[in-house]
This record gives sequence, C-alpha cells and structure tokens, in this order.
Amino acid sequence: MAKLVAHFRCFCGCAETFPLTRAIYRCPTCNGLLEVAHDLDALAKTSAEEWRARFDARWAPRATDMALPSGVWSKREWVAPEVSSDAIVSTGEGMTPLYPARRLAEELSFGELYIKQCGSTHTGSFKDLGMTVLVSVVNHAIRTGDLRIRAIACASTGDTSAALAAYGAAAGLPVIVLLPRGMVSVAQLVQPLANGARVFALDTDFDGCMQVVKELASRGLIYLANSMNPLRVEGQKTVAVEITQQLGWEVPDWVVLPSGNLGNAAALHAGFSMAKSLGVIDKLPRLCIAQAANASPMYHAFVAKTDEVTPVVAKPTQASAIRIGAPVSAPRAMAALKAMNGVVEQASEDELANASAHADRTGLYTCPHTGVALACAMKLRARGVIGARERVVVVSTASALKFTEFKLGYHEHKLPEVTSTLANEPVTLPADVETVARQLSL
Repeated sequence: MAKLVAHFRCFCGCAETFPLTRAIYRCPTCNGLLEVAHDLDALAKTSAEEWRARFDARWAPRATDMALPSGVWSKREWVAPEVSSDAIVSTGEGMTPLYPARRLAEELSFGELYIKQCGSTHTGSFKDLGMTVLVSVVNHAIRTGDLRIRAIACASTGDTSAALAAYGAAAGLPVIVLLPRGMVSVAQLVQPLANGARVFALDTDFDGCMQVVKELASRGLIYLANSMNPLRVEGQKTVAVEITQQLGWEVPDWVVLPSGNLGNAAALHAGFSMAKSLGVIDKLPRLCIAQAANASPMYHAFVAKTDEVTPVVAKPTQASAIRIGAPVSAPRAMAALKAMNGVVEQASEDELANASAHADRTGLYTCPHTGVALACAMKLRARGVIGARERVVVVSTASALKFTEFKLGYHEHKLPEVTSTLANEPVTLPADVETVARQLSL
C-alpha cells in the first residue's frame, strides 16, 4: 500500500491545508472550523472486502501492530496513518459492547434496540476514543520536533478532563483542566486530580471555561484538547465503524446520540460517510441528536428550521456533561444532520430520569446522558418517526458509576423537576426473621 497521509483542511472549503502536527484550530482565512481529510483515492486501492477482513482480524487480543488491542488504532489507516507505532498512547479504548436491549425493546415497542456501551472504556466515557488520537499525534509531533508545547489543556464538564488527564499522564505530558466549579460530579472531579493534572475550578459554566481555554490557546500558552480540535473527531468516528462491524457490517436504521458540544454528531457522520465512500457499508443511518431540554440550542434551531444555532444560557440538568449552551461544533453537527436525514429531539429532566430508571429495571445501568437519548428515542417511536421494525442504536456515552448522586437522588425522590415513578427505596427493618418473613408476603 502506498504511504497514507492525512491533513487538516477548512470545513468551509478554503483551499489551504495544514499538517496534523501543527497547533491550529481554525482556518486562518475564514476563521471556520477545521476537519481532517484523508486520501480516499489511496485508501480505495484496498477493496471494501479487504478492509472488512483486516478490521475483523484486528478485533482480537493478539493484535500485533499496536501495544494494546484498540478499537481506534485497529483502524489506524482511517484515523492518523502517519503516527508512528511507538508514539501511540493507548489504554485499549474502544471495542465496547453493543448490548442487545431485548427486554427494553419489547416494553417500548421497538423492533430492535441496541445500546453501544462507550462508557466501558478506560476512564468511563467515549471521550477516550478521541483523546487517544489527539495525545498520540501530539506525542508524535513532539518526538519529531514538529511541535513544542507547555501543556495540553481543556475546558470540561467532567469526562473530557478525565480522558485528557489519563492519556496525558500515560504520555508524560503536562495537563491543565478548567472545570465549572460545583457543576461536575465527585467521581468526575477526582479523576483528573488522581492523574496529576492541574485542575482550575472557575466560577462560571462550561461555556465560560471554554472561552478562557480558547483565549489561552490563541496566545500559544496551551495546546487545545477540546472537540473543536478535529483530532478528537477522528478517534470518536470509529464508534460508527464499530457499530456496523458488530452488526455484521450492516447499518442500523437509526443512531440516537446524546449531544452537548456536538462534536460527537460530526464524528459519527465522519465515520459512517468514510465507510460508505470506501464501499465498506452501502448507506448511512438516520441520526437523532438528543439534547437535554435545559440545554438544547440545536433543538431550537431544528424546530425553527434554521442552520444557525443561537447560543443559549444552559440551565442546570442532571445530564451535566451536555449542559452546553454554545456548542463549538454546531456547524459540523448541522452538516451531519442534513447528510444523515436526521432529527433533533429534547428530553425534560423528568423524561430523562425516568427513561434511565426504566432501562435500569431491564438490567442496564444508565448514565443521565443515556437517559436523554433513550427518552428522545421513546418520543420518536411514540410519534412513529422511528418505525416499529427499525433497528435502533442508542449511544451510551459514559459509565453510570460516575453519576451515583443522580441514581441515589432519583430513588430518594430528591431530583429537581423529576417525579420518580420507578423509585425503589430500601426498607428498614429490625433483624428479626418473622418481621422479614411478613415483608416477603407484601
């Protein structure tokens, strides 16, 4: 195979391109977002059958061309082909279960319903998939002398900071994290602290943290690790390829995705469209971008039938990772929505909490963001937008173990704006056999 290359280019179509090793986040001509472009002609010299066979062969613990089996780096030709093997920073991310939620599907009248369990990764969220690529490219660029940085930094509502801190620590690179003070769970706060990142808790929300980190990047003080950096999208797009691979290289009818900063919507489109361009799949699924009603600027744009996503002040939501009012990747997500014949739906606090609880009653254990996606899927199914025989994949973006306060609050009837219809509180009893026996008959 000829040497494969990839580069940054302007998402809006400006002609200039840039190497992946350059610290650049917007087009210098139009200030638009960037994307990673691959040499599809070179990739097409390998047949679709060969790509499928190659990727299937690498889905095994004995893969020999990487330090660990990785759902991302098993598809390295489609991601960052110029990164040297010894520069790859991997924790075995990806290759996450595609869980057939049969009981839940039956109760909710879905034809087929699958949960893509992205929260089973190293730091407990899908953010690992993008961060392995970003940190590996930075690591490669530093080793080749193409890049010098003081630190890698991000604004975060929790999961991005955990992923960056872990991968930065694995690479021996300094990490700085900006968090909105008091707006992340304890589990999410402790992760970057444990990995040695410098954590700054700012008196603002995520959007305020994002403004600060962007300005630091513009001054050259840090390397930006948020999803406006398209390297993140490159790793996250492998979720799309994994889904089709796990379905025997068949494409689901729908993918429902909880979304905040909207980089993940762009990533799924990038993955599915690349696979289709190379003949590995024959169509694109439909996309539902699912937002919490308290932070839903994309939903409002969709309802208004406009391409412009107007920022909003995001209100408190249990789905804290998507509490974002000014999504950086909105233009990319809008393009994904159109290309995938998509829709946008929103879920109230009551809807997301009870959808999560309903899923848990069928054996799942879902984070509030997965609750958003499930609630939106339920609404689309009830309206007939999702058909009775269609195959639906809901992307679960994080482990529910990061959100024990949400779970406990639900069952203790303490969540604001939520009526806990499926609450299950422990029954306190004396240590007496007869008393317990009487309870068994109730």
